[in-house]
Amino acid sequence: MGEENISFLAVWIILGNIFLTFSSVPEATTDTVFVNPTVSTSPLPTTAEWLTNYTNIVSKFSLRTADIPDDDMCYIVAGRPETIKECEFNSETQTFVVIHGWTVTGMFESWVHKLVSALYEREPTANVIVVDWLTRANQHYPTSAAYTKLVGRDVAKFVTWLQNELQLPWGRIHLLGYSLGAHVAGIAGDLTDHKISRITGLDPAGPTFEHADDQSTLSRGDAQFVDVLHTNTRGSPDRSIGIQRPVGHIDIYPNGGTFQPGCDIQNTLLGIAMEGIKGLQNMDQLVKCSHERSIHLFIDSLLNTQQQSFAYRCNSKEAFNKGLCLNCRKNRCNKLGYNINKVRTARSTKMYLKTRDMMPYKVFHYQVKVHFFSKDRLSFTEQPMKISLFGTHGEKNDISSVLPVMNGNSTLSFLITTDVDIGDLMIVKMRWEKDTIISWSNWWGSSMFHIRKLRIKSGETQSKVIFSPKEGEFAYLVRGGEDAVFVKSKEDNRSRKERRMHKLKMQGSLFGQNDA
Repeated sequence: MGEENISFLAVWIILGNIFLTFSSVPEATTDTVFVNPTVSTSPLPTTAEWLTNYTNIVSKFSLRTADIPDDDMCYIVAGRPETIKECEFNSETQTFVVIHGWTVTGMFESWVHKLVSALYEREPTANVIVVDWLTRANQHYPTSAAYTKLVGRDVAKFVTWLQNELQLPWGRIHLLGYSLGAHVAGIAGDLTDHKISRITGLDPAGPTFEHADDQSTLSRGDAQFVDVLHTNTRGSPDRSIGIQRPVGHIDIYPNGGTFQPGCDIQNTLLGIAMEGIKGLQNMDQLVKCSHERSIHLFIDSLLNTQQQSFAYRCNSKEAFNKGLCLNCRKNRCNKLGYNINKVRTARSTKMYLKTRDMMPYKVFHYQVKVHFFSKDRLSFTEQPMKISLFGTHGEKNDISSVLPVMNGNSTLSFLITTDVDIGDLMIVKMRWEKDTIISWSNWWGSSMFHIRKLRIKSGETQSKVIFSPKEGEFAYLVRGGEDAVFVKSKEDNRSRKERRMHKLKMQGSLFGQNDA
């Protein structure tokens, strides 16, 4: 059993039976009946009359303020237009509706007020409404999962009433749902005849929803544009905390979507321990860290506008990790989060990126392509490499990378990232580390490759640069030896043109404007 599996097993042991319910949960299809006398087992009404019946709305809708983002000071009540005025709702601007997910404590989690504050910082005149369905979300997980249909109906009624009452343009309404809340948003969008401008799904819940139908989950048809962040998809389908399959127009999988940097059990336990007794209240972070990262990535996109993260369209995370997908032509790359370019295609678009372990999360992506020459028939696997980059704006030393295979007379492509904006790349150094203290290959045969050139492509600038050895025709890469040094030799004219066009596109009207 690997270290990651052991860590994950420890999580389950610590949290007891919270997530054991997942293994026996039926699918959340349109006719699923859960054992709970308070949950309606009848199908949702399909006629228009039900939308105007506000008497059975259980969820509450609080218009929070930038001054007091962490408390519900004023509720807007469907069917009572005077509450709109009392809460000082601004009908001339954007409206965000934030929907939380399943809760163990029965209270709002700390991310809620952080997201509210970030939305107001980005859009000061906006309305940020928080949906309170805590009483239904604080149930046994299967029961709360079933309640998403009723909560979705509440949200649909509320949004439709508000829109009719004020004649709000549908284009100004943006739903943001986390975990189970993402499916609530999807159901609400479906029940409002898909008129809502945008739904953002923040790691939609996986258990009971992975194989459910579109009417029971968030799906790409629920709004004019649906974007989704997947941050905790580790495990078999329907057992992972976050849904694995793409459900939006654009589905982004940061760090492959399975597990997020800084969320390993050691780091999380250290953070809990540093909080003392108070930290015991955050034990659920052992599971939630990667799940909740989806929210903080979106917050990052709101606050750090000069450090926007870019994602790249790719068929698989394996291909992305080889650096094969750093292409921005024909909408193959996009901004993550609030400023995403709303590209609607016939099928869901899967995109990938790497991030840091803390905000701001942005990193710079590089594809390194190298051909290894050797006189002997050399073959190595899982080889540690340290790469240093030197540019016009800065440098980054000793970027760790493990090359899955190194064969003589073959070409290898791999991805490296740095959190430093080094500008135009000028010098590259490669050092082949020893993978063991005593390596038998040092005694039996050669451990040296010849490299004539490197080809490096930047995802963020789209530049393609060829690097040649600093001295001589070949650089020598020796296991446990010194750095092989390469300097910029030439740049393809087409690459320079593409870079100019890319910069114009990223800073111009196509990406610079956001109507959310």
